Amino acid sequence: MAYPDGMFSWTDISLPDPAGGSKFYADLFGWHAEDQHDPDGNYIYTMFSKGGKSTAGLGPQPPGMADAGIPPMWNSYINVDSIEDTIEKWTSAGGSVMMPAMDIFTSGRMAVLVDPEGAVVSLWQAGDHVGGEVFNEHGAMTWNELATRDSAAVRKFYGAALGWEFEQLSGASPAEYWMIRLPGKTPGDPLSEDHYNGGVITMDDNWPAAIPAHWMVYFNVDDTDDAVARLEGLGGSVSVPAFDSNAGRMAVVGDSQGGTFSIISMPAQAND
Repeated sequence: MAYPDGMFSWTDISLPDPAGGSKFYADLFGWHAEDQHDPDGNYIYTMFSKGGKSTAGLGPQPPGMADAGIPPMWNSYINVDSIEDTIEKWTSAGGSVMMPAMDIFTSGRMAVLVDPEGAVVSLWQAGDHVGGEVFNEHGAMTWNELATRDSAAVRKFYGAALGWEFEQLSGASPAEYWMIRLPGKTPGDPLSEDHYNGGVITMDDNWPAAIPAHWMVYFNVDDTDDAVARLEGLGGSVSVPAFDSNAGRMAVVGDSQGGTFSIISMPAQAND
């Protein structure tokens, strides 16, 4: 199995206490956690799975990240055919590189990039690990969304860097919203029937000025209110209480260590 170039395929988070984070997410989403170690037996990463299919990952927070005041947040990974070619297009279009391309054993190659508005996103060139194996169901990643103050500029940038196309969502209110389309999907590709690859929301004056441009990971849940109650019972927090939208009922939340993500339950007709 291989995902199309430009498709969101994986997500992970770095936390100060990986063991605590592993228990939190296992209890919240019903994930199975499997720790990975280097040849010397040192812990390096946790792979989460659901029904035997990989869903997400967790690792230790890099030294100095907390001291720099950078809060934990779920990371969005974009699958690419060639990480070097993509980085060249990215920088030529005006983006920058936070972490250069590097091999993750035989799993694949990754890099961490920054778009011209300051939003951080990661690239993944698959090796043994293709990325997530389940999407769009309870406890799995279902959406990736860029919040930015200059939608026109970033749409032009991502079109040049990744070949994405954009379609404005009619009736979006109060914020302007654009759907990301992935033209490279062809019949037979994983999720080939779903041409949407995420969204771009324009941060207007209703957003606090201190919030920078950022990518947000959404996880699907069967019932948003039940998931919020469970999350709070596990020591998590709520940044934006559950509310209804055209896409479904959603909330912006944090885990017990402050790691930010969103949850959403789809409208009933979407699950029929």
